[in-house]
Amino acid sequence: MTKSAYIIAAHRSAVIPKGGAFSHLGIHQLAAPVISRCLQSANINADQVSELILSNAVGAGGNPARLSALAAGLPEHIGGLSIDRQCTGGLDAIWLAAQMVTSGVHDIIIAGGSESASRRPIRMHAVPNGDHILYDRPDFTGLRGHDPDMVDAVAELAQKLNIDGQSQTDWAIDSHAKAMQADVSSEITPIEHQTRDAFTRNLIQKTCDRAPILSGTITTATTAVDADAAAFVIVVSEDIAKNCPTAIRIVSGAMLGGQPDQPTLAPIAAIQSVLDTAGIPAQSLQAVEIMEAYAAQAIIAAQSQPFEPATINKGGGALSRGHPIGASGAILAVRLYHELQKSGGTGLATIAAAGGLGSALILEA
Repeated sequence: MTKSAYIIAAHRSAVIPKGGAFSHLGIHQLAAPVISRCLQSANINADQVSELILSNAVGAGGNPARLSALAAGLPEHIGGLSIDRQCTGGLDAIWLAAQMVTSGVHDIIIAGGSESASRRPIRMHAVPNGDHILYDRPDFTGLRGHDPDMVDAVAELAQKLNIDGQSQTDWAIDSHAKAMQADVSSEITPIEHQTRDAFTRNLIQKTCDRAPILSGTITTATTAVDADAAAFVIVVSEDIAKNCPTAIRIVSGAMLGGQPDQPTLAPIAAIQSVLDTAGIPAQSLQAVEIMEAYAAQAIIAAQSQPFEPATINKGGGALSRGHPIGASGAILAVRLYHELQKSGGTGLATIAAAGGLGSALILEA
């Protein structure tokens, strides 16, 4: 009989736009309170934890998982595993933890992500003459002419698939409206007295009409803002989960590569993979969390399967929160966990990343 892994606690910080209330906090300072909250919720002692897996994308290195483990008071023998898969990393950390648990390597793992866009380092390339050249982002594909900026890739695909600007604006307005109505207090760990996502607002058409164009039909209103946040879950074995009433099973996961220069398409295969592995139809899901790095990207993922519209991003998405890159996938998982605690049933989370990466995870209450 195949063993299963379970999530028994899931929490996150508020998501705060770059330069806001979290701008003075490092990656580990955002992570530690959320990790502690997860342990408290699950009634797990720190010395019971076997490993910490942390996703981070724009930090300065130094193994932030180790820094976060020490800051959270975890045992010194936990070295911490830091991963960088850009936007998908937070979700991938959870799926990696599940595989470690089901293989019998560990019984209790904390997994998720932490990101500080505010504290991201200034990046430079060293060149042979001793000079340094500033750069904003790394090369995601290594393929000359096939590493477009994400916004340009999304804009090109939106045009090809006839996803017009108004449909993207409608999605963004709806994301904010749902987030305004959502009660997320049970999932948010207060840090610096922040208990709600600061970017969420009453977005209206007139505001969107004034939003600057970034590329094609993509505007600042239909693009998630850079942000600071942390999100973690506790992944455990069946033996640990059997006496836990809040346990939700990790059914299936996928971490796939796709067309390098068109990352928006990558989640489609990941979604199909997890649905096939789970043996369930898309329309039977009770909750679906789709990453909203761009409205067009979310629309394309939503149209890839016959999802029930009412199940998608019930509490809004990244357009109404922000995009703390290394933590965004974990935030989707935290949101999904709490939605399934309310509704029961089965749910899916999915996200794309630069370089043509797509990930998906299915949970079952």
